[in-house]
Amino acid sequence: MTAYLIVRAEVDPSVRDPFDVWYQNEHLPDAVKAFDAVSAKRGWSAVEPDVHIAFYEFRDLEAAETLMKSDIMKGFIAEFDKHWAGKVERTRELVEFSQVI
Repeated sequence: MTAYLIVRAEVDPSVRDPFDVWYQNEHLPDAVKAFDAVSAKRGWSAVEPDVHIAFYEFRDLEAAETLMKSDIMKGFIAEFDKHWAGKVERTRELVEFSQVI
């Protein structure tokens, strides 16, 4: 069943605009291709204005887990940290849907 990698980022307000531009123009397009994801989407929380959430859709949990252990992911983490270390704190979750109505 479909699985998602969900990346939640708490962004320092002083870098929100450049972060948003970078994510839109570079990170999300590059990631969806490199991750071999089915799709990707992102947005800003309507509840916590400095929280950015990205969703990467995978055909199944195994594909998402394989990515998480890969050198591709390590490279993307290093690139992200090069740009945003100390300004953006993030967490990652893998979620496999157990029910869809």
